[in-house]
Amino acid sequence: MTNQEILKIAVEQSAIDLCAEPADFEKSENVVVTSRKSDGARRYLKLPFSCQLVSYGNNVVASVSPEFREIAETYINKYPVEHLFETPHLHVLNEALMEKGQKICFMAEYFLPDVNALRALDCPYGMRLLMQTDFAELYQPEWSNALCKDRKDLDVLGVGAYDGDKLVGLAGCSSDCEQMWQIGIDVLPEYRRQGIAAALTARLAIEVLNRGKVPFYCAAWCNVKSVRNAIKSGLRPAWVEMTAKSCETVEKMNKG
Repeated sequence: MTNQEILKIAVEQSAIDLCAEPADFEKSENVVVTSRKSDGARRYLKLPFSCQLVSYGNNVVASVSPEFREIAETYINKYPVEHLFETPHLHVLNEALMEKGQKICFMAEYFLPDVNALRALDCPYGMRLLMQTDFAELYQPEWSNALCKDRKDLDVLGVGAYDGDKLVGLAGCSSDCEQMWQIGIDVLPEYRRQGIAAALTARLAIEVLNRGKVPFYCAAWCNVKSVRNAIKSGLRPAWVEMTAKSCETVEKMNKG
């Protein structure tokens, strides 16, 4: 695939998730659409959204439940696109959401492979390709970013780094939708800073592309280590998302 083809698939998937049109993300003006359950949406999404903002850099597409339409429309048209996903402006949105029992919950940056930068990287340990049947004993806390215990059926492919027989790093991907597989990565603390994460991430991204799927990677802005790993692996920033959830959900998450 070319970078243009990869981006096109990602935009088309965002359109499915948000109940928008792919062309909406290329407009210069912002767009508000009504959220609803959507066949083909990423399988972990809880639809419909109350308020979901997505940007590929040109504008913001807001997918909302009807009662949040005015809030979203007012907000995204008040400030420049490049500042809508940061404070202090986000306080304005959050305060309006709270009046209806919602808060800003998730904010993340998503990465796609750059085929001109993606390549196999050296790893100080041997790497093995892992299939779904190899994951049965690996649903442990140390591999919780690479694999998801609650969605085992979606974990389809992985690459492990081994020090002898000991698994020291694991990149796994989940088939979150028909054409895109999400990559997660974990490395044991005592084995970090050796290039293992980047080698595993790059190798898995290549394996996913070889299967005709688009790999994608998610990181919080503040997770500098994860962002650096994405860049080192040959992945580049593609889009950003902001998700609102109920106040109860946010408070429950904050209690741990």
